[in-house]
Order: sequence, then C-alpha cells, then structure tokens
Amino acid sequence: MKMLTTKRLLIALLTIAATGVALADEFRIGYVNTERIFREANSAIAAQVKLQQEFSKREKELVDLGNSLKTASEKFERDAPTLSETQRISRQRQMSDQDREFQRKRREFQEDLNARKNEEFQLVLERANKVVRQVAEAEKYDLILQEAVYINPKHDITEKVIKAINSQTPVPAAGSTGK
Repeated sequence: MKMLTTKRLLIALLTIAATGVALADEFRIGYVNTERIFREANSAIAAQVKLQQEFSKREKELVDLGNSLKTASEKFERDAPTLSETQRISRQRQMSDQDREFQRKRREFQEDLNARKNEEFQLVLERANKVVRQVAEAEKYDLILQEAVYINPKHDITEKVIKAINSQTPVPAAGSTGK
C-alpha cells in the first residue's frame, strides 16, 4: 500500500512539473534597457541636442566668468606684496564677493539644467513606455522588466523598442533648434 501511494505521489509530482514547464513555455518575458534607450533613441538624442542648445550660452558665460575670476585671483597673488593693507583687504573682499556670485550662478545653472533634463527625459521615457506596451501587445509578452540584476540576452527587446521609437521620431539634425 505504501508503495502504491509513493507511485501515485510521484506521478502527481511529475504531472505538476510537466504542467509547470508547459506554462513556463507560454509565459513570455521581455527586458528593456532604459539607459540604452536614453543613449540611442532618436527622441533621447533630440532631447540632448535641445538641452545643449538651450543651455550652451549660459554655460559659456559661466566658463568665461570662471576664467576671469581665475585671472583676477592670479593678478591679486602677483600684486599682493605691493598693495597696501587696505587695498589688499578690499581686493580680497571684492574677489570673495565675485566668487560667491559665481558659485550662486553655477548652482542656479546646474539646478535649471537638471530640472530641464528631468522634464525632457520624462517625455522620452513616456514615449518609450508607450512603445514598449505596443511591442509587448503585438508580440504577446506577459511581462516586460526595465530593471534586473541579470537578464538572459534572449529576453532583451531593447533593440526592437529603439527601432520602433526611431521609426516614429526623425533623426535630430545637428544645429537644429527643434522649434
């Protein structure tokens, strides 16, 4: 009797295992590398070009301001031994104020740039997610992951998604404003 129960249990386990394998074959999983989309998709490249054009003037002004501050500091170091105490203190105070103003402008620039990057890349991500849904529905995927510790390359659909995004978004022309 015990032998018969063991055989039935073994058959039941094999049946369950076989059913599980069959279900696993029907369950389709895909993976999308969002970092790669941000690097390679036309919409992401267009966003980067747009940001570069939008912020290049302010960035150049900051670089110029930093260079003039450095030049003024070097001049002060050369002239310091010949300056009177009051002149030296006055120039130090003036340079300190200029440096504080430079740091403030640089912080504002970085905050503005980061805010705009977030806005632009949120739009890119929304478009990408829409395309991922389209690919998933068209190819009957059950689950699409965007982050994972390890993914077998056979599940990576990033290339399909990038091609679909690029077919909807023209290649950004160098020097175009996007407006």
